Amino acid sequence: MGGQAQRSREHFGVGKLAINPATSVFINCPFDDEFAPLFDAIVFAATCCGFLPRSALESGSVAESRMERIARAVFSSKYSIHDLSRCKGEGDENLARFNMPLELGIAMGRRLSKQRKSDRHDWLLLVREGHQYAKFVSDLSGYDPKRHNGTVEALVPMVMAWLATRPDAIAVPTPRRVLAALPRFREKKAKLIAEWGKDVPWADLVLAARKVVPTLE
Repeated sequence: MGGQAQRSREHFGVGKLAINPATSVFINCPFDDEFAPLFDAIVFAATCCGFLPRSALESGSVAESRMERIARAVFSSKYSIHDLSRCKGEGDENLARFNMPLELGIAMGRRLSKQRKSDRHDWLLLVREGHQYAKFVSDLSGYDPKRHNGTVEALVPMVMAWLATRPDAIAVPTPRRVLAALPRFREKKAKLIAEWGKDVPWADLVLAARKVVPTLE
């Protein structure tokens, strides 16, 4: 590097990406190629509303269990978004993925652990239209999940309507403007994938979303 000034790297959880629980939202969604466009849309929508998106991906691979990392992220976030779309039989063995309900349970425990109302965890539950979630998690039948058809155009307004009404929301752009700007975020993510492969550092992804936000004005 010689005498050239070294550029300091942004790390998740410090500096520009410092964690403020009041404006942190944990995203509990499937990590697969089919769901990726919806996941990107939720990350971008949360960023546009002034929140810091959190994920099990944020710390990369470290010497501790994923469950510990997830629990730590949920307990240091006031909000969370949970999509149960993959809780159905898949593949030759017709097995369902239950990571999402498990993480929802952690969020519910986080909500009950706080005495002051202002500190209580708040969460949004998402399911696909026609999903039979109440048949395998009957304790959720008392809640009113948002049902979407699996498209970004349907999901973004639902997520943003919830985020915009949280007391800690900083900015409230319209879903139309966010959807119009979303392709620019996708372009930046594609460049990151070209450079990093599929293991894009979470800090870089969040910073890419933040760089697009000013274009909403």
